[in-house]
Amino acid sequence: MTEPRSSLYRRHRYPSEIIAEAVWLYFRFPLSFRMVEDMLAYRGIFVTYKRA
Repeated sequence: MTEPRSSLYRRHRYPSEIIAEAVWLYFRFPLSFRMVEDMLAYRGIFVTYKRA
């Protein structure tokens, strides 16, 4: 049985839907983190690939 997505990303700074979208883009297409960041920004989701 798998955990609900919200509990997997409980302590992350972005909502689970945004994390899932970024992970899907990164693994589905040969993209860099920066390219995924740009694609999400085009959709109005502003994230950064840099660590805090």
